[in-house]
Amino acid sequence: MPREGILIEKPLERLSCEQVQQIHDASIEILNNLGLLCFNKNAAKIYQGSGAAVSKVSGSNIPCWHIKIPEKLVTAALDSAPCTVTLGARNPDNALVMRGDEPRVYFITGSETNTWLDVDFPTYVSKADPKKEIKIPEFKPRRGTVADLCDSAHVCEHLETVDGYIRTVNIQDKDINEDNKDVNKYFACLNNTTKHVMSGLTNLKQLDDVVKMAEIIAGGRDNLKNNPLISFITCLVKSPLQFVDDTTETFMEVCKRGLPIVVSSSPQAGTSAPIKEAGILAQINAEVLAGITLGQLVNKGTPVLYGTVPVRARMDTLGDSYGSVETSQYNIDCAQMARFYSLPNYSTSGVCDVKIPGQQSSIERLFSDILVTLSGPQFLHCAFGLLDCNSVFCLLQAVLDNAHFKMIKFFLKSPGINEQELETVKKQIRDVVATPQKMFINYIRPVMRTGEISPPYPFEGEGDSDSVFALANGHLQELLAKPVEHIDRATTAKIYREIPGLLPRLNVYKGG
Repeated sequence: MPREGILIEKPLERLSCEQVQQIHDASIEILNNLGLLCFNKNAAKIYQGSGAAVSKVSGSNIPCWHIKIPEKLVTAALDSAPCTVTLGARNPDNALVMRGDEPRVYFITGSETNTWLDVDFPTYVSKADPKKEIKIPEFKPRRGTVADLCDSAHVCEHLETVDGYIRTVNIQDKDINEDNKDVNKYFACLNNTTKHVMSGLTNLKQLDDVVKMAEIIAGGRDNLKNNPLISFITCLVKSPLQFVDDTTETFMEVCKRGLPIVVSSSPQAGTSAPIKEAGILAQINAEVLAGITLGQLVNKGTPVLYGTVPVRARMDTLGDSYGSVETSQYNIDCAQMARFYSLPNYSTSGVCDVKIPGQQSSIERLFSDILVTLSGPQFLHCAFGLLDCNSVFCLLQAVLDNAHFKMIKFFLKSPGINEQELETVKKQIRDVVATPQKMFINYIRPVMRTGEISPPYPFEGEGDSDSVFALANGHLQELLAKPVEHIDRATTAKIYREIPGLLPRLNVYKGG
């Protein structure tokens, strides 16, 4: 059985049906009349051969084509794009079945950050009272490594609310380069979690080796097609309305292989997109529809996710402001647009602007985590452990996020109200009112055993102390000490024989 996720029976929607149609119509007009710039020659040829108006842009230093996409191409692409996308896993019980018209939410990690944030707990002594000691967390940033990626996948394997894994840190070891980065990145993830693994590609030349590795693990090409252990993110769109050369080429090659892929667009309202909600929605929708259309022209039936990562610009620096209220608004709107097309939505929540865990981090994260979850995106990249606008990853923060998502999942349970339940509680009320104590305590224990009462906050301190970080760090160490179901010895040996560039130190069987 695949993972259950959370079914949002009445998803939060900000747009009326009329407004959704207006956004769609505006996007179609943008693609048909304004068009987009494409820096990939092969994509331009595919569009032209399918009936789009394509003209080469003169006077450009880089080869570039202006493409106007007629509505009929977009409509045909939406008709051929699968409404249901299945993301497989090494453990079939961790598969994700996403239906575009069903607001069932899966919580996923991500994204690839350059900075890994370590935490230490030195002891400080009070000057006023030398007998009083306190442990205060200190956060130390550094470059991420392959070992960090393994630890991240290891911990996320054991975080109950994590449904799938997007690589969380950019591996920057001295022996990692463009020719071996992708195979080591995917192997480190796949070998340390039995959940679905998604990532981007650094070098298109590595695609076949990555796919071959997945085929070996899955047990063959057909098995991988039926149980796609891996999927890909491609940021082919550079807002506003431009297709980048290299990532567009990667996108098309993945589509040819029929593996699940995300068309990702991430405009910033105020700089690379209009600041008004209507403007960024019309643009991001047009950009994603253009990508979906290209994918279906390359390979009809390619499983594609409607990927949206909209963000508002900070007004002081013009940097990203993921913690702003508008960013959550945009993501909720995009989930509704994806549902309009019956396509699974790759969405974002839980990203914060601050550099370290703390009050601002918790407030910004919970605000968007709750609201965007309620909007019902199927593939919610919900920023486990991410800080500083997706540029920093901290395992301690991921453990905290897991606790918060447990609370959200509990809150979203369906209410157990029915005639039989009401008859039972009416009898309880009659019985209790007739007693001298008039207390319902005797009825608590049976309910506690059913899991119907939420547990206390797992990192609750004693007395007047706030030990959240220290207690969360203790839990983190427990998770790291738990075993992981690695890829078996024989399969690992075959991978190392057939896939070039893998680091020997990632082979957990090298000593045996």
